[in-house]
Order: sequence, then C-alpha cells, then structure tokens
Amino acid sequence: MKLIPAGVFRMGSDRFYPEEAPSLDVRVDAFLIDETPVTNAAFRRFVEATGHVTVAEIPPDPKDYPGMDPAMAVAGSLVFQKPERLANWNDVSQWWLWTPGANWARPYGPESSLDGLDDHPVVHVAYADAEAYARWAGKSLPTEAEWEHAARGGLVDADYAWGDELAPDGAMLANYWQGEFPVANDLLDGWERTSPVRSFPANGHGLHDMIGNVWEWTRDWYAPRGAAAKKSACCVPSNPRGALKDHSYEPGDPARIPRKVIKGGSHLCAPNYCQRYRPAARHPEAVDTSTSHIGFRCVRRLAV
Repeated sequence: MKLIPAGVFRMGSDRFYPEEAPSLDVRVDAFLIDETPVTNAAFRRFVEATGHVTVAEIPPDPKDYPGMDPAMAVAGSLVFQKPERLANWNDVSQWWLWTPGANWARPYGPESSLDGLDDHPVVHVAYADAEAYARWAGKSLPTEAEWEHAARGGLVDADYAWGDELAPDGAMLANYWQGEFPVANDLLDGWERTSPVRSFPANGHGLHDMIGNVWEWTRDWYAPRGAAAKKSACCVPSNPRGALKDHSYEPGDPARIPRKVIKGGSHLCAPNYCQRYRPAARHPEAVDTSTSHIGFRCVRRLAV
C-alpha cells in the first residue's frame, strides 16, 4: 500500500461530463491505498480462505427483478464481445453479452480460465464481493474523494493522472481503447482486454492503473454531483461522502437496485465513447452487477 498524505485537492471537472461538475476544493485525511487493483491471485487467496461465493456465481431470484424471464435465472455475468459492425449506439447489447457461467475464475465464459492471468485485475466482482474481500483483508473500499485524490497523483486539476494530454508524444500511459469503439481496437497499448497491473507507469503517488484497465468500486452512493455539490466561499468540505442511498436509484428501474460510484474508466473507454479514463470521471453501477471490466482496490484509514 502507498501513503496518500492529507490535503486539499480540486475534485471533479467542469470540462467533460455534467455529472462531474461542479469542481470544488475538498479536504481528505491521510490514508493508505493499494498500489494496484486487487489481482486474480489475491482474490483466489481470499476465496480459498473464506469459501466466498460471488454474486455472479449465484442464480438471480426472479422475484427481485419484475418482468424477468425465469429462464434467465442462471448464474452468470456480462462479458464484452466486439461486434463486427454497429447498428445502434443506444443498444449496448450489441457489445455486452450476458454469459451464463462467466465469473471471476472464468472471465470469458464457462470454458475459460485464469491461466496466465494471475497478475491481471480480478473482474466479475459485484459490490458485495469487493466489500467482502476488503473486510477479510482488514481494509475498506475507498470513498470517491479518497479514490480521486489518490488518482490525481499530486497534480492540480489536470485532466489525466499524468497531465493534460491523453497520449503525450504518442505514449500509451494506460490501458484504454484506441480506435473506433466498439468495432475496431488498434491495440496501441498492446492489450485487447485487461493487462497485468504494473504494465503502465505509476502516477505521482506510486499507484498503478488508477486510470484504465478496470473500473473500480467506491463505497459512495451515486447521484449527479450537481445535485449535492455546492461551491462555498466559507469552508472546504472535509472527507466528503456521496449521495444518500435513496437518491442512488436509476429513475424508472422497476427492480430498485441502488447504485455506487465507480471510478477510473477501463480498457473499453475510448476517445469516441466514454472518455472516462480520468481521475474526475465517475459512473453509476448497480450493486448487483458484475462485468468483465469492473474491479476494485482497497484503502486503510489511519487512526487519528
């Protein structure tokens, strides 16, 4: 783990997506954070020690999902599959495939395995799985503010974890999608899917993969920041937390599944789609969801 010193930093951005605004100064106490996302090897040790069964390995109960076809009540997870062509940007099922039998140990489906992937970040972990690992490890999941403070690496209001250029002098500094998402990946960074956790340079705090590779869970409930963040001339918020759980539901969702903030973008973020390979970027994710591009890392708060 790396020590992140206490301090004030500029959180959010006024230059990209509306849910990141308004930017404002916040204060965060010192804490320790994992140098990398939790790897498959580390998660395997947790499962072997505890017998934990992940959400993706448990068939969903149709009673929890109004209108669900009972035939779909099988254990599985969402796996990215590159389509040959794109018909409709609004239909994510063109590249996200519900895959029975996909889980953390079989990331691409029941015939796959973790051979050669021990040092890749674990994926197909829902929020409860990440939280269970953190408890077992004697740690916690980071708040959104802690995560963003760490990801910025000491830079002030920079767009990326390394500065204001995505690929300075053509250098690939994170695992993200180069080319036209979702049909053409130019692989300039060398990776089609996840990459080993130390494949790219560390940021100013010595942390790897805070940007790209996999999205990472935080402990904060999601709501657009504009609904809660207030610029104030009198004080700087200290150790801010996210929205209330009741505010995190997606409007119109009949299942009423609350959502947490995920951070950092993934290997599927691209210049033409989801430019969220940035410290300020944020996205909602339902707590029951697992996918082939979401993982996590942990923190340990220091005693005051």
